[in-house]
Amino acid sequence: MRSELNEIFRKGSTTYYNSTLFFPPHIREDVTKLYAFVRVFDDLVDSVPQRVQEFYNLRRLYERQRDGEETGNVVLSSFVELMRRKNFEESWVEAFLDSMESDIYKKVYYSLDETLKYMYGSAEVIGLFMMRVLDLPEESRNYARMLGRSMQYLNFIRDVKEDQYLGRTYLPKDEMEEFGVSSLECTPQFSEFIRFQVNRYLSFERGAERGYKYIPRRYLIPIKTASDMYKWTGMMIKAYPCLVLSRKVKPRRSRIVSSVFKNYIEVYLWTLFSNLRLPILR
Repeated sequence: MRSELNEIFRKGSTTYYNSTLFFPPHIREDVTKLYAFVRVFDDLVDSVPQRVQEFYNLRRLYERQRDGEETGNVVLSSFVELMRRKNFEESWVEAFLDSMESDIYKKVYYSLDETLKYMYGSAEVIGLFMMRVLDLPEESRNYARMLGRSMQYLNFIRDVKEDQYLGRTYLPKDEMEEFGVSSLECTPQFSEFIRFQVNRYLSFERGAERGYKYIPRRYLIPIKTASDMYKWTGMMIKAYPCLVLSRKVKPRRSRIVSSVFKNYIEVYLWTLFSNLRLPILR
């Protein structure tokens, strides 16, 4: 594993980084290549001020790497190698880059349809990339998309204050108005609006979980752990909505590790009971 890619991953996400420690080494290496690629583009459009020219330069550099030129950029060369080997559809990559580009010029999402359209490129295709990294069957496609969607939707809820600093509103603006939320202040209206959004995230999450049946046990543990940590975050926010106004809600590393071991036992028992065709108490 090239240390540069691993460092991008380690600094980018505590939850994902620690969860993927329990993937087999070759899968973790591929996930690191994927994460580094999406992170470097995301960082360029999320920086203050935005590094717009660097974004377009990097996108052109990716296209040259994709077309067979050796650019000397380890993040791009590693991703393109992964893309070819795992048969990523180029339209997925373009959708991702288009969503990142939209962060340069679109700041407010006025309806759920607008938000979902953005999320296809920024999150759902990440689920599709992971589907191919793990060699999952095509039947898992919609569930993979839904898992990406659910996780990013919770990020929108958790980071609502941070996004405001960047001048962005990803949560549907029309729904904010319906709940009587005109500014990000701790009011009863704001709390109800946030709880409504968390319930929507949970419905996305439940849809994604129906696809766990397609994931081999050796891969399910880190995926379920990341998902569980998102649910923990969601439930914390649902209980105390105004937390999102004062700090970034996220689990500690110790909670992530303990969740890994809990899931190891649960997945082992789930497999055992499934093989014996006995009812499972959940």
